[in-house]
Amino acid sequence: MTTIKSLHEKLVNKEISAVELTKETLKNIAARESKVDSFITITEDAALQAAAAIDEKGIDVSNPVSGIPLAVKDNISTKGILTTAASKMLYNYEPIFDATSVENLYAKDMIIVGKTNMDEFAMGGSTENSAFKTTKNAWDESKVPGGSSGGSATAVASNQVLLSLGSDTGGSIRQPASFNGVVGLKPTYGRISRFGLIAFGSSLDQIGPFSQNVEDNALLLNAVAGYDPKDSTSSKVAVPDFTSKIGQDIKGLKIALPKEYLGEGIDPKVKEQVLAAAKHFEKLGATVEEVSLPHSKYGVAVYYIIASSEASSNLQRFDGIRYGFRAEDALDLEDIYVKSRSQGFGEEVKRRIMLGTFSLSSGYYDAYFKKAGQVRTLIMNDFKQVFDKYDLIIGPTAPSVAYDLDTQGHDPVAMYLADLLTIPVNLAGLPGISIPAGQVDGLPVGLQIIGKAFGEETIYQAAAAFEATTEFHKNKPVIF
Repeated sequence: MTTIKSLHEKLVNKEISAVELTKETLKNIAARESKVDSFITITEDAALQAAAAIDEKGIDVSNPVSGIPLAVKDNISTKGILTTAASKMLYNYEPIFDATSVENLYAKDMIIVGKTNMDEFAMGGSTENSAFKTTKNAWDESKVPGGSSGGSATAVASNQVLLSLGSDTGGSIRQPASFNGVVGLKPTYGRISRFGLIAFGSSLDQIGPFSQNVEDNALLLNAVAGYDPKDSTSSKVAVPDFTSKIGQDIKGLKIALPKEYLGEGIDPKVKEQVLAAAKHFEKLGATVEEVSLPHSKYGVAVYYIIASSEASSNLQRFDGIRYGFRAEDALDLEDIYVKSRSQGFGEEVKRRIMLGTFSLSSGYYDAYFKKAGQVRTLIMNDFKQVFDKYDLIIGPTAPSVAYDLDTQGHDPVAMYLADLLTIPVNLAGLPGISIPAGQVDGLPVGLQIIGKAFGEETIYQAAAAFEATTEFHKNKPVIF
């Protein structure tokens, strides 16, 4: 398997140049993209110019991601590069500024080769809600890739790029990572700046990395994490080297396995793979014990009230006036607002705006939004009680493997329930990773490892120990 470290060594030794590596990456995209539809925009000219500039000044020996190409989800602002959030509403939007995460990538001499497809405004779990195209699973083109970061996951899984950035509001990194057999991390809330991330649910959104292996994931997190004064929710907690515990054994680690994560609604074959993973951790010297997260069953209901309420507020800015789509048949100002939003937003986005507006409306705020916030606190307290005794929590990333395209799009409730195992982590602001842990019917199963707030190093330690002693991460889709 090609790794970031092996590529860095070749770049430092001048066995390859950044331009050659970028050209090879673009060649891979050209060969595979038509099968999976991972990208909305491919930035060939800008990427080659950036690579040439890096070659001219020289590869930074001390920086392992110097000269490495990657893809970025299309809801992350990139100056002068189309940033649509996969919505007709932003079909022609080219930002005049970079997101802080993108600035950090450029500061580390990384090369953006394209912007990836997603569910519109990150609202969905299958990447079928894009206004432009439907992304396919890298293992089986008849299956969904997961969402909303399906494009970022499939770009890595199909070996178009080795790294990508996604965003995770309720599982949008971990679930597509699970469905495509790659590594995807949602960091602790506040670990990566949200400045320049097109907002969906502001108290839940987090940017995070995709990769083909655990160490590469940690290297990308090293590149983008850190405090940002432009983001009031950005944390001042010191940023460690996230690779520092990789390679250490896990003897003595205490791991919790919530009974709720293996209960009703979980595919028995997925459950079997997760229980096998738990036994493997025990063989590696960790202790695995069953625990309870009793309020996690309310997570989906709480999430869709809070996230939709925040979305209804955040999406008010898209009104057809300043930028993006404007209805041509509008007669007056109010008509511009109504028709631009009616025509510019997709069905799922409009559904969530209406749900959120209702939850925040007079007479219903206390019954819905306020109560959801109270139950969110109970969910956070459940995690706190478990982490008082345990180092990590494990469970399935998703209740099933990837399902058929066009099967849940007509049943939004079924799609919402697919996030029941990932949502509580966002509600609590905790870090969580999905790593490959088996297969069911020829499709990947993801194992979710959840850590304490700002405990990403311990998550990587356990994930790397599992990866080093199993073969699951070496299984590749046919398209690879």
